[in-house]
Amino acid sequence: MPLNRRSFLAGSVAAGAAVGMTRQSRAQGVEKASIALDWYPNANHAGLFWAQSKGLFQAAGVDISIETPADPTTVLQTVAAGRDTFGISYQPDILLARAQDVPVVAVCAIVPRPLQGVMSLKSAGIARPSDLRGKTLGYPGIPSQEAFLRTMLAADGVSMDEITLNNVEFNLLPSLISGQAAAVMGAFWTHETIVAELEGYPVNMMKVEDWGVPLYDELVLVSSEKTLADKRDLVDAVLDAVREGYLAAAADPKQAIDILVAAYPETERPVEEQGIALLAELWTQPEPGFGIMEPDAWEKFADWMIEHELLPAGFELDDTIGANLPPLPLATPTVQGAGTFVPAPFSFAGDD
Repeated sequence: MPLNRRSFLAGSVAAGAAVGMTRQSRAQGVEKASIALDWYPNANHAGLFWAQSKGLFQAAGVDISIETPADPTTVLQTVAAGRDTFGISYQPDILLARAQDVPVVAVCAIVPRPLQGVMSLKSAGIARPSDLRGKTLGYPGIPSQEAFLRTMLAADGVSMDEITLNNVEFNLLPSLISGQAAAVMGAFWTHETIVAELEGYPVNMMKVEDWGVPLYDELVLVSSEKTLADKRDLVDAVLDAVREGYLAAAADPKQAIDILVAAYPETERPVEEQGIALLAELWTQPEPGFGIMEPDAWEKFADWMIEHELLPAGFELDDTIGANLPPLPLATPTVQGAGTFVPAPFSFAGDD
């Protein structure tokens, strides 16, 4: 059974030698940079490992190391301090960090919609939030997830007082199987539900956005204010390679998982093969396009967080998603050979 979310093996991950793609580098030299992951390597990160293994970062003049941090809760701090050049985090966490003056900037939406929801065993017959009335719900003890749940319950005429919350940390599936909880909050429909089904436990999943939670970007690539200001060429080069890597991984998911397994042999292939099939649809959705963050949606979600007292009243996005973000819509890439893309360059709104 895979590690629970945010429960990690310490250390760094290096994915294979650069092969395949050749294109003119943006810089004469190669600059070192790092990307800290939000969890152990999985299908969410397939585009990064594709870009690394195919030499897309190297061709752009960047020597990228992909790091698996011992403590994922510190990613935003290590990026802000410059110990990591980039990191992957979650939109709610980024907004919370900005409210505490942590100088991180969202630069690319890796997964442009919520993945979380309430998961229950199908045998429990929980199909809507009102079915949770009088039952125990397990969750990881994260305040934002309490707010998700409060919103979902209210959308179906239930209050928090009508359920029992049990902090099961990240032991989501075990708590269901053992009967410790009738349902759990915080499972991803691209991972935990797949694990449950493969282990012989059919589940139901209520997605947060189906029950009143505003849309948000689940996984986001961040950098620091200083990096964005001082090394804009580096950021542009990395975003170009990231976008190309994710679109190529979506076009050839089998090869993408092969690359992931080569980089991280502990990968549970059956789980990630199903996960990437779901994620590929998100990466290739025509609107707004891979990587693009929509300020109006971020504002709406921030207002929701203020309403639930997760952010202080009067919180402003300011440069949370960068002074010149989001990037302009890009032309649909064309395929050259098996899964090799030649996309338009990644650009930010306001670029000349």
